[in-house]
Amino acid sequence: MNIDLLLVLLLLAAAVVMFIINRPRMDAVALIMIVLLPFTGVLTAQEAMAGFSDPNVVLIAALFVIGEGLVRTGVARQVGDWLGRTAGSSETRLLVLLMLVAAGLGAVMSSTAVVAIFIPIVLRLCQQTGASPRSLMMPLSVAALLSGMLTLVATAPNLVVNAELQRQGAAGFGFFSFTPFGLPLLLLGIGYMLLVRRLLAGGVARIATVQRRASLADWVELYQLPDREYRLRVPEGSPLTGRLLGTLPLRAEGINILAVERRRRFGRDLLRPIAALEVQVGDILLADVQDTQVAHAELCARHGLEVLPPGDDSRYFTSRAQEVGMVEALVPAESSLVGQTLLQARLRSADGLTTIGLRRGRAIVGPDLLQQNLRVGDTLLLFGFWSDIAALRGSHGDLVLLNLPAEFDEVLPVQGRAVPAVAALLLTVGLMIGGVVPNVHAALIGCLLMGLFGCVDLPSAYRAISWKSLVLIVGMLPFSVALQRTGGIDLAADAVLAVAGEASPYVLLALIFGVTAGLGMFISNTATAVLMAPVALGVAAEMGASPYPFAMIVALGASAAFMTPVSSPVNTLVVTPGGYGFGDFVKVGAPFTILVMVVSLLLVPWLLPLR
Repeated sequence: MNIDLLLVLLLLAAAVVMFIINRPRMDAVALIMIVLLPFTGVLTAQEAMAGFSDPNVVLIAALFVIGEGLVRTGVARQVGDWLGRTAGSSETRLLVLLMLVAAGLGAVMSSTAVVAIFIPIVLRLCQQTGASPRSLMMPLSVAALLSGMLTLVATAPNLVVNAELQRQGAAGFGFFSFTPFGLPLLLLGIGYMLLVRRLLAGGVARIATVQRRASLADWVELYQLPDREYRLRVPEGSPLTGRLLGTLPLRAEGINILAVERRRRFGRDLLRPIAALEVQVGDILLADVQDTQVAHAELCARHGLEVLPPGDDSRYFTSRAQEVGMVEALVPAESSLVGQTLLQARLRSADGLTTIGLRRGRAIVGPDLLQQNLRVGDTLLLFGFWSDIAALRGSHGDLVLLNLPAEFDEVLPVQGRAVPAVAALLLTVGLMIGGVVPNVHAALIGCLLMGLFGCVDLPSAYRAISWKSLVLIVGMLPFSVALQRTGGIDLAADAVLAVAGEASPYVLLALIFGVTAGLGMFISNTATAVLMAPVALGVAAEMGASPYPFAMIVALGASAAFMTPVSSPVNTLVVTPGGYGFGDFVKVGAPFTILVMVVSLLLVPWLLPLR
């Protein structure tokens, strides 16, 4: 062993130890390695930092942005809602569909993001069906990990292994090269989780008790709002046509126009009820009518409005929760609103919000709401667009925001862009499959389309990228070159062959899978792939075998992070909502890892011949 190799191995060992103890954080370790590697004399500073220009690093960043577009536009959430409707009350159907959907989404976006999206969906479905979160959260994490075995872009280790193949002169994998392995393993995972779910559900959940936040429906009941929602259409010949909303006498009659629906070429828009808005034929006025006895008879006769029949759309206090909602606000002692009526307060002009409820202590004030003089300590229920509600926080001292409903957390940042987001995704995948342009070029086209369609903006795109993961990859990639130059790869390959002796290639593949999965218990699976891919390819070269089965076994082993709650972020995310302990992952994940290894050893040499 030469001195250069010894120095590189010492740095690598130091990095692994820091990964295991998690001190400092992984991306800081990677940066330390970038700084120290040139001092060994094996690499120049430019070579140590070459990972920043690696196309696969750019590809991974672009995929984070595309995934963020699917989240912001509600595509992922709509899939989750469909899951709830389709599964019904069957826990078995729910588990199967959950794993299929999570794995399908994880094949084209970050598996960590998929799990983060589905945790609240699963908890809500558990409340509706009576299923135990313990029996569904681990299947969710298993499906997310298995999704990494479905496509080339599903997880970073796949791209790392593919890059190493190309660096050594091989053609690399195609977009669906992983699918023949991932699909059988996914079906195996579903069957396995159906068998062991009783074992999980039988444990004692350790879920922290969280106080439930009020929902819009809760406030509708508390403030006695049922039956006050009316949708009033402006027909041909209505005297309101062409008039400005601010000139209409409706509010003085106790009729608040809270929003206006207007037909566009592709659906309907919900417009703010500003004074300068001109009423048009076909507009639907969303009205809060306190005196419901007058609404049908006098409104239709006096203003030529048509009251639309009750239905799901008429319950706009709760049914339009992605666009409009409510907030509770307190009138403080120093507020200039004290002593004024709600009409005089002109909150809509100042904040774009309309008062639809007033509470003093536990008593609800009404029905002459607009004529009430405001007092210190009054609680107002305000209705309006979420952007106006968000702007209310810290905007002035006249009102203090008290409570936001639970629906506020589920408001999508981007409305009405789901179809363009899916179109951008499909085009990106199509370009990758067809090989029309390099994968990184296809992903960048997808990012630009997401921005062009308004699915993401630059701030959200930068926030979506896991810079920690990218820096980790960039910092570990130079080790592959350094070990190659110093003979470390040949030494490792010889060591693997020496351990295996005259054993069959199946034993070698099993050994590589086991080492890869074992390292993944302690360090990032991306870092594991960076370390193991050149070793596996070195073994293949020593044997005179094809590099593809050895590269594939590393990729599959890197995704087999089922055994501990800290072996992957997706496992860590489900620990608390599932109420799991370390032992739960060991007793469920260890046997499944062995099953995955056995199936992989059967499939890989069969589909990717060794010679």
